[in-house]
Amino acid sequence: MTSGTPAPATSSPADSAYATANEQFTAVANRMRIDRSMQEVLRAPMRELTVNFPVQMDDGRIQIFTGYRVQHNVARGPAKGGIRYHPSVTLDEVKALAMWMTWKCAVANLPYGGAKGGVTVDPYGISVHELEPLTRRYATEISVIIGPVEDIPAPDMGTDARIMAWIMDTYSMNVGHSVPGIVTGKPISIGGTRGRVDATGRGILYITQTAVGDLDLDLRECSVAVQGFGNVGSVSARLFSEAGAKIVAVSDVSGALYDPNGFDWQYLAAIKNTGRFLGVADTTHQHLTNEELLELPVDILVPAAMENQITALNADRVQARLIVEGANGPITPEGDRILADKNVVVVPDILANSGGVIVSYFEWVQDIQSFFWEEDEVNSRLHRIITRSFSEVRETARAQQVSLRDAAYMLAIRRVADAVQTRGIFP
Repeated sequence: MTSGTPAPATSSPADSAYATANEQFTAVANRMRIDRSMQEVLRAPMRELTVNFPVQMDDGRIQIFTGYRVQHNVARGPAKGGIRYHPSVTLDEVKALAMWMTWKCAVANLPYGGAKGGVTVDPYGISVHELEPLTRRYATEISVIIGPVEDIPAPDMGTDARIMAWIMDTYSMNVGHSVPGIVTGKPISIGGTRGRVDATGRGILYITQTAVGDLDLDLRECSVAVQGFGNVGSVSARLFSEAGAKIVAVSDVSGALYDPNGFDWQYLAAIKNTGRFLGVADTTHQHLTNEELLELPVDILVPAAMENQITALNADRVQARLIVEGANGPITPEGDRILADKNVVVVPDILANSGGVIVSYFEWVQDIQSFFWEEDEVNSRLHRIITRSFSEVRETARAQQVSLRDAAYMLAIRRVADAVQTRGIFP
């Protein structure tokens, strides 16, 4: 046997996603005067599962892959969170993402707690004949803690509706009947919901449309840079373009393209369908690194790639007036403080990218009821919930004279703490 994709070296405490999540939580909890014992209850993940499992590869070799599932807090309802396939997936990262999911669900006032999962693998570096058994084996390994009323996974980086279908089928075969509510983000043919694919990007659009008004900006006159061109970034760019904004920079893992005059969406869509930005043979547009994209002179910046993109090392060079976090944890606490000193408005991830989990909630409700909605109803309900959440966060920020991030955490922590206190400690 040979080992699977190796986990990256453990990051330093300063770069740790879990350290970032804890620092964000602790700062706000202390400000709220949450007592130490309650802070420990709210901070600690309820359950952490690490699985190591074999997969037979196309050449006959057996590789061992490592996967994780973390449930952070279920005081408000079943655990909810995506599954990530990426070479850099670690337990530390999954713990951070699970904690952020707890706060994200609470900010939107959804009856969920936070969870997250992942496998340390490059999903684009293996064949579909290897990807499917990997997914089915991982699903079987974590089936001891997931379920339609216990923990409901969803797509995340490196996973999609097809992978959710395999998980749904695997779980259903193991229990002997179809269980569409075991995952969200499924194909519509097996219980998915209309509007789910665009949900996170559409939520970012709705949030931005509200936020630019507070800055006396007109979205149709704004320049936008989007870092990351996966589902969240590409959908956001498309919807911004349709709303009249000027998309001046986009990037994927290979690099960025920049045109101060703005891109035609069809041009960007063609690149997405045929290759990567670094390989574009086009002398009319400037090639940049992902890091350089973050420092462009734009009105709106949407970091929709990985964690820890804006830090103490580059935050002072960020020129955007408004940052809407499409990714989870793209700004470190040190970067946040520098941006605040520069009066850059940051809409935090637990609010900005909550459109995905909101529509996942809609899908779960539809699966339970076996009654499905039209897409305009999904989008209308999404708009109502996410703009209401933004208004609640904004009002809290103004009343407490804090940033939008701190205000979002205040709302979330209070709601989860109230649930814990109301339920009590068992036994």
